[in-house]
Amino acid sequence: MARKIAKLCAWLAGAAAVMGASAGSAATLAEDADTVCKGLTGGTDVVKIDSATSLAPSQLALAERGPTPSGRITPANPAFCKVLGHIDPVDPKAPPIKFQVNLPVEWNGRSLQYGGGGFNGVLITGLSLPPAYPFDKPSPLARGFVTYGTDSGHESKPGEPPQLFALNDEAFENFAHRAYKKVRDAAIALMQRAYGKKPEKMYFMGSSEGGREGLTMAQRYPDDFDGIFSRVPVINWVGLQHAGTRSGLATMGEGWINPAQVKLVADAVRTACDKADGAGNALVRDPVACKAAFKVETLRCEAGKTGDQCLTEPQVKAVHTLHGTYKFPFALANELDDYPGWGISGEDTPAIGPTGGWTAWWLGTAPPAQPPAPNNGIAWIYGAGGIQYVFARDPKLDVATYKVEDHKARLLEVSSLMDSTDPDLSRFRARGGRLIMLEHMADYAQSPYAGIRYFESVERKLGKAETAEFARLYTAPGVDHVGSGAPANIDMLSVLVDWVEKGKAPGDLEVSEQKLEAPSFAVLRALPLCRWPAWPQYKSGPVTEAASFTCAP
Repeated sequence: MARKIAKLCAWLAGAAAVMGASAGSAATLAEDADTVCKGLTGGTDVVKIDSATSLAPSQLALAERGPTPSGRITPANPAFCKVLGHIDPVDPKAPPIKFQVNLPVEWNGRSLQYGGGGFNGVLITGLSLPPAYPFDKPSPLARGFVTYGTDSGHESKPGEPPQLFALNDEAFENFAHRAYKKVRDAAIALMQRAYGKKPEKMYFMGSSEGGREGLTMAQRYPDDFDGIFSRVPVINWVGLQHAGTRSGLATMGEGWINPAQVKLVADAVRTACDKADGAGNALVRDPVACKAAFKVETLRCEAGKTGDQCLTEPQVKAVHTLHGTYKFPFALANELDDYPGWGISGEDTPAIGPTGGWTAWWLGTAPPAQPPAPNNGIAWIYGAGGIQYVFARDPKLDVATYKVEDHKARLLEVSSLMDSTDPDLSRFRARGGRLIMLEHMADYAQSPYAGIRYFESVERKLGKAETAEFARLYTAPGVDHVGSGAPANIDMLSVLVDWVEKGKAPGDLEVSEQKLEAPSFAVLRALPLCRWPAWPQYKSGPVTEAASFTCAP
């Protein structure tokens, strides 16, 4: 193992010499792009560049369907060199870490690493729109950034549980944090080979699992990135998997809630809370206050009755389970022993892949099954599989019989690897790093309160004034996990660049909801994006315009 690590370090340290006389300024790639690109193949027996291909500029394309709104868009890209490579494992039974690096002919001296999603296992190309990015803006690659991503060290295959890789220790550790660091270092080596110099500024943007990765980089590798955007991060990962599984178990029998009843709950939430901000436009803008005010018991069926217009006692109990805190009998990493319950609003956001509310993430279109079925809620598929493959490491385990006390050592081990909950960001702050977090308040993939709690723990650790020097938390009401349901689009890359490079600290911002119609992608409505703990409060004017609102606690 030591021999391979030494070779990896040698490859990274000596990469610039490989180009020899070809290495020069950032203009070198532009002067003879094809030759420089082809010359990037090769490497050592640890880091290998499998292919390097010069690609011509391409036009924007919009697919009829996609897993998410932004997933339908293939942005226009400039001429660039597409590099595919891999990093060999130490354990021969572990998969390699695959990566893609995109080197624009015209480079602006910056780089952007993209985070992954779910359990990863799919190569992140760095060619798509980054998290929350407006549909009509030039892609980061088109703006001159080197972009790159990785599969995190394993490949998911059709028909296999997405957590299968976790049975291998090295593969799981790569997924936890090592893959992103190794690929970041390999990307720097490629930039130095191609352009003759290292990037001047490095950025990371990730959503969901990728948001966890961003926080992981700030906590474990605080010297590696200048700016990090972490959207809906799945921090307190161990707690999330267990809480999601618990919520699924609550619906396994009579607690399952059908689509008509989901709408019943969502309508009741809107009736109770929509007009609290004065706008009355079917959007709950203060979900924290709404969670305290809404009582699901008001929907309980009268004795002896059932139907789509009420909830039975097991269904009411299931909703309380979703909203309630999950408690561990022992402390995990950073002394956390619980996971906060989910929030309120957006229950009936339509389910399209990972887009949506209760049906997409919690309930599915059929009650939970063992093993998890494709028509189950994603949280059950992820959580139950996580219990079997990550924690118990028993693919045949009956999840209903699982007890955390029986697997304490493994939970503590996984928590130390996966839970990006360390509030001590002092090193990241000291070297000038900037962090922006964004939570979607109608997110049922993970609880937005986990991210809010983490940010507040940083404030307690470092002080509110000190935290404000380098970190921001924003909360977007009505938005689901991937950006549907309410205004959610914002060019957070430019916000980060302005903060890192110009010292322009962001205040309250603005998010928009755009029509998926190229090339204009017209804005349908907009809202202020408020710094926690403020919410958009209606003043006057059209409810579709951000200027009609102000941010207030």
